[in-house]
Amino acid sequence: MAKKTVRLNTDGINSLPNDKPVVYKILNNKGENVYTGVAGQGNVHDRLEDHLPGHKDAVPGAAKVQIDQQSSIREAEKKEANIISRSKPKYNQQGK
Repeated sequence: MAKKTVRLNTDGINSLPNDKPVVYKILNNKGENVYTGVAGQGNVHDRLEDHLPGHKDAVPGAAKVQIDQQSSIREAEKKEANIISRSKPKYNQQGK
């Protein structure tokens, strides 16, 4: 599956594929994973826009987003859980 990293802004988000579920990591300026999430097929752009400044789920210090396409939403959710348990991103609710 495809992986891609872009700046977390409208242009970057719109350049990402939207045709498969993804696991995404929001990275700060140092390249550290500060938030990990999942977006379903057809919902990638909308979900990532929720994390932009001024939106409901804005992530402080967000600079880039890295996506990893998955074959199903179930696979994306499993990978998300593994990443969160391993790296404990700052803005994810722990114990999820």
